[in-house]
Amino acid sequence: MSVEATRTPEPTATATQVIKLGGFAVVITGALIYVALTQPNVSWPGLLAMIGFYALFYWLGAVVAARKGGSLVNTLVAGRNIPLWIGVFTMTATWVGGGYINGTAEATFASGMAWAQAPWGYALSLVIGGLFFAGKMRRGRFATMLDPIDIRFGKRAAGLGAVPAVLGEIFWSGAILTALGTTFGTIVGLDFTFSIILSAAVAIAYTVVGGMWSVAITDVVQVIVIFIGLFAAIPFAASAVGGLGGAWSGYQEAFGSYASLFPPLTGWDDPAWGPLWWNWWDMGLLLVMGGIPWQVYFQRVLSARDEKTARRLSVGAGVLCMLAAVPPILIGIIATAANFSAAGAPPLDNPSMALPYVLRYLLPTGVAALAMGAMAAAVMSSVDSSVLSASSLTGWNVYRRLIRPKATAAQVQRMIRRLIVVIGATAAVLALNVASVYQLWYLASDLVYVLLFPMLVCALFVPFANRIGVVAGFIVGFLLRFSGGEPTFGLPALLPWPWQQDGAVLFPFRTVSMLAGLATILVVSWLTRRVHQPVPLSALDPDSPERRAMPMPAEQDRTSEEVKV
Repeated sequence: MSVEATRTPEPTATATQVIKLGGFAVVITGALIYVALTQPNVSWPGLLAMIGFYALFYWLGAVVAARKGGSLVNTLVAGRNIPLWIGVFTMTATWVGGGYINGTAEATFASGMAWAQAPWGYALSLVIGGLFFAGKMRRGRFATMLDPIDIRFGKRAAGLGAVPAVLGEIFWSGAILTALGTTFGTIVGLDFTFSIILSAAVAIAYTVVGGMWSVAITDVVQVIVIFIGLFAAIPFAASAVGGLGGAWSGYQEAFGSYASLFPPLTGWDDPAWGPLWWNWWDMGLLLVMGGIPWQVYFQRVLSARDEKTARRLSVGAGVLCMLAAVPPILIGIIATAANFSAAGAPPLDNPSMALPYVLRYLLPTGVAALAMGAMAAAVMSSVDSSVLSASSLTGWNVYRRLIRPKATAAQVQRMIRRLIVVIGATAAVLALNVASVYQLWYLASDLVYVLLFPMLVCALFVPFANRIGVVAGFIVGFLLRFSGGEPTFGLPALLPWPWQQDGAVLFPFRTVSMLAGLATILVVSWLTRRVHQPVPLSALDPDSPERRAMPMPAEQDRTSEEVKV
């Protein structure tokens, strides 16, 4: 009898789908039993609504999207076949996460609308990225954002750039999961830890199966749920405080110039602002420029069908991101006018609870469930994207390029799937130990702004930049940045930067650190250009000799596991 005759037949596509959905049903059933036994005060309508949304997202990601195939190029860049409309939706969903929504409401409620900078900052970063970076990156047909750095400055420099890139994605995911935990804990009465673990597990599960296609297809539905759920909540929340007009008048009176979206032009001379004016610009530039060098952004750019699609999806997503910021800003304003004690709520001591309080205590049950679905969608849409992006960078630019250069596409694929689990679990652990959503969110962009943005700019636009200059610039930026300390982790300032207040440096040292790193790259590269000849910008062309010597994932499934482009 032949070997083929005795081999166990492969399961059919239908059988595979049944196995996936059956496994999900078992996990959810176990979760419901656990909740019933350990959390008697849970809101079952809200919990069942949450489970329903999760089931929908899992089915779309693990069953529908998985039909696209599990090749390496599909995992990394969806076969470079994402159409414009899906691209706009997935780019929007990626940025509009739990941190975006909950953090914007938190900043508006606690510090004034002027400090809700992330919405316009990230929206502007998408527009600038679309105008200047997207076309060039898509034209190069790279696998990840770090590939042009790899080509111009070497795989070790790209590995160095992977450190802030991956940490940024993990911090971002942690902030998103933290927002989810506080929201579900307040609205559903669900344990903070359980909410985070269950949400992370569902996102990891379908991302492992379907890669970039899973993320993109689920994002389409998630964006629709986000917009419907959040905008539906505003009329009910506003009516609970006597209307938006009265809430806005009280808000302006309480916050003064901080109730505006932007500070006064001469705010440095305004006693209400002083050094904070410079800090505001530091943070604003951090979000705009630091919002560009993200793998989670360029993964969508590189997945677009062509250069024109890549540019358009960036600009279109920027517009939708600004629209998505309207509800959380209004919710933050409404929270300042709300009498939560009259609704039976405990004191609102933590500003990060502003949005969960509004959703639970100012909305009817059905509308609150819909808004909760919007939060669940926002979290899933960003967690899966960030985890996949960090895993793609680590699997391709670290494992494939540094650790195991001869690894096949199948081996890289397996490593990326393992990394999805490891990185997703790391983000969940981080989320369980974080105080403020907004602080962690800023820190994520902080790292890529100071350390990675100069590297990417020089790789794409500076012909004389070389490896020596890039490494020197990275070191200078790193040392200057952390000389200013980090309140999130209790690190004090090491240098006597001016305008220190309550342990925080208000001087724009982040922008100074980024500019110092960029200047170091330019000066050192120019001085050492004869000692270490720069790789020309033409090497980024897919048809150049330098590119043909560097392996890239196959654009299509073929008999060989890997081709060179």
